[in-house]
Amino acid sequence: MISEPKEPGLTQLTGETVVRVERLSKVYRIGATQLRHNTLRDALVSTLKRTGKGGNSGTLRALDNVSFEVRRGEVVGLIGRNGAGKSTLLKVLSRITEPTEGRAEIRGRVASLLEVGTGFHPELTGRENIYLNGAILGMRRTEIAAKFDEIVEFAEIERFLDTPVKRYSSGMYVRLAFAVAAHLEPEILLVDEVLAVGDAAFQDRCLGKMGDVARSGRTVLFVSHNLGAIKRLCPRSIWVDSGRIARIGTSGDIIGAYLDSAGSHGGSWQPNDESHDAQARSVTVCAMNMLTKAGSRASRFQMDESFSIEVAYSVLSSLENLRVGFTITADDGTVVFESKDTDPADYGRSYAAGNYTARCHVPGNLLNAGRYYVTLIVDRPHQELLFRRDQALSFAIQATDGAGLRAGDTRLGLVRPILEWSCEDTLEEARQQNADS
Repeated sequence: MISEPKEPGLTQLTGETVVRVERLSKVYRIGATQLRHNTLRDALVSTLKRTGKGGNSGTLRALDNVSFEVRRGEVVGLIGRNGAGKSTLLKVLSRITEPTEGRAEIRGRVASLLEVGTGFHPELTGRENIYLNGAILGMRRTEIAAKFDEIVEFAEIERFLDTPVKRYSSGMYVRLAFAVAAHLEPEILLVDEVLAVGDAAFQDRCLGKMGDVARSGRTVLFVSHNLGAIKRLCPRSIWVDSGRIARIGTSGDIIGAYLDSAGSHGGSWQPNDESHDAQARSVTVCAMNMLTKAGSRASRFQMDESFSIEVAYSVLSSLENLRVGFTITADDGTVVFESKDTDPADYGRSYAAGNYTARCHVPGNLLNAGRYYVTLIVDRPHQELLFRRDQALSFAIQATDGAGLRAGDTRLGLVRPILEWSCEDTLEEARQQNADS
């Protein structure tokens, strides 16, 4: 239940607390087919079948006894693996779904940016949806009109303002949805990983706008796999793991603990039964390994040593535009770089059903000494995410006395490329010019 507490005996929200979650759980039935029954007899027969032998479809506890508080003006990050329960929690707070147990109490006007299209009517135009969303937030028409031009400019959809949003691309949808959510001045803003749909420039603008929202004293709950953005925007974070709160604290500490929890995978990862179930039916990831130059598995490399990242996968039915890639993250959550198998301009390749192995060669003298994590992403660009595994691998780069360290110096930064330099004697050149004149 989401409400202002009215029943006698319930603990009231404190003056500065705007979100309080108490012993919240959400349970889903899995494996059950939703049927339409035309008669009472059909409904009774279906119920008897479900309760008989083989009728138990099982349940999934997406949230399990979750409790926390958020105070006014806080910017709180929510981190965790895919399927941990982060998005379910935001849906409960947004009143999209009801909790099975417990309660979530909210004080203030809430705007949400969750799945693409949430809160928009597909038959209405962009202009009409802006006013509709403002009305849902309880704003007067004059208040919405005062923000209208700013919303349209931020979303960059002026040409399509009077087009039904069902004709928008996913990127246009997200731009407008974020612009509406951030500019109509909600007191509480809930943002999910949906920002990843937009291009890099727009993501940067969104992060900047969320920073502005936070500095204005409004409350933000931000779900993201971009741990660098979480650390930059959110002083405090909540780590959600398998539907439970694993840890709450400062973002630096929580991100460090979250990344450390993946360290046991080392330089090799294979999916367990749960990971197999989470994968798309068209592609199955079989393994991911880090390999030395000689081809053996390893999780520690010298700074001047090259290595490879290998992904073995099966395509179960023919696909267009399949892409395999990874992101390398430092131990403070900073994204160092990402690479995709479409980088060599092989975009648009067709994949027949079969087994494949993709390898990426990482040269030596690129990464500085430290610990790093590899997140695997398999998708069809601008179409669908097929599989993601955060921190599938972890590895260490060890300092050596190789090139660039002959004087015993250490380098700042996450990368330490050995670059080409040149030096010319410009004084001698000037002397020659003077002698010639």
